[in-house]
Amino acid sequence: MADPKGFLTTPRRLPPRRPVDERVRDWNEVQAPGALLPIINAQADRCMDCGIPFCHEGCPLGNLIPEWNDLVSRDDWLRASERLHATNNFPEFTGRLCPAPCESACVLAINQPAVTIKNVEVAIADRAWESGYVTPKPPERLSGRTVAVIGSGPAGLAAAQQLTRAGHTVAVYERDDRVGGLLRYGIPEFKMEKRRLDRRLGQMRAEGTKFRSGVDVGTDLDAAELRARYDALVIAVGAHSWRELPVPGRELAGIHQAMEYLPMANRVREGDYARPPITAEGKHVVIIGGGDTGADCLGTVLRQGAVSVTQLDIHPRPGDERADGEPWPTYPKIYRMSAAHEEAMELAASPEADVDARVFSATTVRFEGTAPDAQRPHGGVRALRLIGARADGRPGPDAERVLRADLVLLALGFRGPERDSGLFDQLGLDLDERGTVARDASFATGADGVFVAGDAGRGQSLIVWAIAEGRSAAAAVDRYLAGSTTLPAPVGPADRPMTA
Repeated sequence: MADPKGFLTTPRRLPPRRPVDERVRDWNEVQAPGALLPIINAQADRCMDCGIPFCHEGCPLGNLIPEWNDLVSRDDWLRASERLHATNNFPEFTGRLCPAPCESACVLAINQPAVTIKNVEVAIADRAWESGYVTPKPPERLSGRTVAVIGSGPAGLAAAQQLTRAGHTVAVYERDDRVGGLLRYGIPEFKMEKRRLDRRLGQMRAEGTKFRSGVDVGTDLDAAELRARYDALVIAVGAHSWRELPVPGRELAGIHQAMEYLPMANRVREGDYARPPITAEGKHVVIIGGGDTGADCLGTVLRQGAVSVTQLDIHPRPGDERADGEPWPTYPKIYRMSAAHEEAMELAASPEADVDARVFSATTVRFEGTAPDAQRPHGGVRALRLIGARADGRPGPDAERVLRADLVLLALGFRGPERDSGLFDQLGLDLDERGTVARDASFATGADGVFVAGDAGRGQSLIVWAIAEGRSAAAAVDRYLAGSTTLPAPVGPADRPMTA
């Protein structure tokens, strides 16, 4: 550790975000450009180089956090980048999108604010790209073996990069017209600009990974035929089967799933639309769901110019501190404010605004609509009725409340992979009791040479778990093809986050 007293003398400090009234008028990342570098060395100095660094346990990738904190504090950005990339294929993604369970597990967080691990990580990643430290790493020789990866989200990309670097010839199949999965069309631009994704994909292409976009395996291409053409197959299709809200009025026009709405906003940024087919512009919007996807919808709605917006969360408002039942080093359920919530709250404070950022303990009873017409045979949504929810999610005794709504977005999470493509039936795969693809301790399915990585096998999870699973599945595939492997396997299929 560069400064043995850094954690005592230096307070936790976060970089400033751009002013709200500025950033809601564009789609650029909310972080103020260049704000990290002036403070990041001192923040890295707060790392205590613990004898038992629990941040390793908080992060499924096993990131070498104390090592690269020390190197950043000494301005050794090249070696810090090497340490960071040794365990994480895409730190510029995780440094922006991960909720940082490593910080909850930081030993300093026992009685002080944690080290800003996530900010140090993204500073290293950005500095590495700017300094030319990130270069293609093609294999020295090819194995003669071929692998197809279905899905180009973080799990699929991580598996593909690891297997390509091991010498196998890898092709990634993506059903969308562009590569990236939810990184491309699910994550709003203001959270991660897509140039960062394109830059990493360029590195992968230079290493030899092939990409086949616009191919829906199971529909456009028979999965069994694809398996016959390759020596191994990795399924990394994510968990896109969204949860529904079966209440009266759900059939009304203007009620959409978040993953119907968000991709269209991203496609505007890609140049596919001048105006998205589903837009919040000039509308009263209600977002049902209090998680990250709901916050992504909130930030998008504000940038599209909604007249009003309300986000409903069925859960009670979390406390500001760890509860007794969620001790360190577990990831606690505490009140957190995303950049989108910050924007909504500041806009709500202005006298001309009509923004109610978050309503907790709220459950939707039914939707009310307009009369049917030629364009809307079931009518269009105009309001929803909600009631207070008990701690277990059941409706409470409170009186009903009515919210005006021209657009309702459902952000209720995901159940598992989609079943209607034919992919699983064509390969003869089984689903487990959770609705995810059944697999053994080596990420292998019941079909020979077919492996599963990421949310398709784990269920809805975090980006760090997806990348960790991609790396581990790659090691399993390499062992299957070559008889042994030197690729790292940071997690097993049954591993789960730390809990009390």
